[in-house]
Amino acid sequence: MRQVNRPANSAPSSLDSLDRKGKSERDRARDHQNDPDPKKGSFTYEAYKHEQVKRKLAQLFHNKCAYCETFFSASAPVDIEHYRPKAAVSEDPDHPGYWWLAMSWDNLLPSCIDCNRRRKQRVADASTSLEELHKASRGERSSLALADAGKKDSFPLIDARRRLVAESYACDDEQPYLLDPTRDDPQEHLRFHIDRASPIGIVLPGGDPGQPSPRGAMSIQIYGLNRLGLVQDRTRLLRHLEFLGDLSIELGNLVEDLTDPGLAPVRKRLELLQERIHQEIRDMTAPEAPYSEMVRTWLKQFLDDL
Repeated sequence: MRQVNRPANSAPSSLDSLDRKGKSERDRARDHQNDPDPKKGSFTYEAYKHEQVKRKLAQLFHNKCAYCETFFSASAPVDIEHYRPKAAVSEDPDHPGYWWLAMSWDNLLPSCIDCNRRRKQRVADASTSLEELHKASRGERSSLALADAGKKDSFPLIDARRRLVAESYACDDEQPYLLDPTRDDPQEHLRFHIDRASPIGIVLPGGDPGQPSPRGAMSIQIYGLNRLGLVQDRTRLLRHLEFLGDLSIELGNLVEDLTDPGLAPVRKRLELLQERIHQEIRDMTAPEAPYSEMVRTWLKQFLDDL
């Protein structure tokens, strides 16, 4: 997860469009909530599905999931996710959901289906070995735990008594457990486990090692940030980084060994090749690159180890 700045006054105009009666979707949702008819059914929200909303979120998040930084697959749809769920709250069965925020730009995030849709998934942790990942990828019996993962209607609070009800907009008073990359700095709550000898793409709660962030731990669990497929993808990227890092070091050693003035042209070509490798690694830390926060962590450790 990477922090993203959502510019003020950047909301798509489609979220506030009016119907023929001059009512916005929030007006119509309010009317529905106030309707005492027990047979009224559920309200259909449409504004957040507008193509303009999808396009702006894709631009803001560089076509990546707001939670796990995975590129949206060409074969899988992106979910327009409600940070505060619109129609129900799984931790509070009596809550109607944050219906008044269903069309709020600040409440919408792009999510891959695995972070958003709740289902059983294999999850890894800091003790998971490369061998276990290989076993699981081959469909062999594995020790990886099977757990519910995916946000769906989940929105736990540090203090449930602070939950907003009855169209309140005092969102800053709630103190949610789940991280929102447009409101929070994920670096304060999440950290990547980088073991260069045995690289595995695991994310852990950040903060003080003796007192890990509860918000980080809850976000990892509910978003499924250590689900098998995601860890496998991040691990492949870490192994590629290790290859590039080792290649860069070896090229640097070759350059230092070429002291003969007659080999200056060869030395120069090797230095240019080494710089191309360095640039490729820097490009992988850019906001538009997948898992860029993990790459940034790896690069810092790589430089510290030199």
